[in-house]
Formats: sequence, structure tokens, C-alpha cells
Amino acid sequence: MKYRKEIFDRLKKIIGDSSLTLAVIYTIGHIIIAIICVRVITGAPLNLALVDAFVEPIINGFWFYALHRLWRLKYER
Repeated sequence: MKYRKEIFDRLKKIIGDSSLTLAVIYTIGHIIIAIICVRVITGAPLNLALVDAFVEPIINGFWFYALHRLWRLKYER
């Protein structure tokens, strides 16, 4: 348990609570998930899966950033 807390505390120091950092991490994870899903669900070739996996999550990343910023402005006063 102690090690988990130390790992979490170190990650929190590295990541912080910045909207931009959270959006970037979210977007990277989303890209990886999207590549896998497009390939498995549609059977699309890797090049098409990569295009979809980059375009759609990047748009979602901007959306997440905007949403997180608005949330913080409204609720963290």
C-alpha cells in the first residue's frame, strides 16, 4: 500500500492538475484505443485505422480541454 501511495504522489507531481496535461494524456490513450477498435470492429487496413485514430481523438482532446477549463472556471472558485 505504501508503494502505491508513493507512486501516485510522484505521478501527481509529474502530471499536476493542469487541464492541458490531462487533455494530452487523455488524447494519447484515446488514439491507442481508437486504433485497436477500428481494426477489430471494422477490419480496416492499418493506414485507415491510424488516420481515424489520430483525427477523431485529437478533436476529442480539444473538446476535453475546453470542457475541463470551463468546469474549473465554474466550480473551482
